[in-house]
Amino acid sequence: MAYHENTAQRIRAFFQEKNADFYEKKMFAGVCFMVDDKMCCGTHIDKSSGQDYLLCRIGDEAYQSALEKPNVIPMEFTGKAMKGYVFVTEDGFRKPSDLHFWLSKCLDFNPLAKVSKKK
Repeated sequence: MAYHENTAQRIRAFFQEKNADFYEKKMFAGVCFMVDDKMCCGTHIDKSSGQDYLLCRIGDEAYQSALEKPNVIPMEFTGKAMKGYVFVTEDGFRKPSDLHFWLSKCLDFNPLAKVSKKK
């Protein structure tokens, strides 16, 4: 599992500040943060670029406008973009205000997200 512990700690601090009930789960070659048993966000290091990526689950409605922002790319693992999910490159969340912007978008969408089916 490749991710920057500093980024994970910044995410933890944000959720604690917001009194969000969350837990962590290893997935997507990194760590994801689950809120209400739904994937909310995560972080991992991109293998090809070596960059720290923030995974954001923001929903279909916010997806297209998010892609128009700098430092935002579609979330792709299998060659096909996962609609409603984006990666923010490290330049896009280096500043605390930028990280809070993206994590707030994730938390705002979380009540609308569907819970994954248990296997």
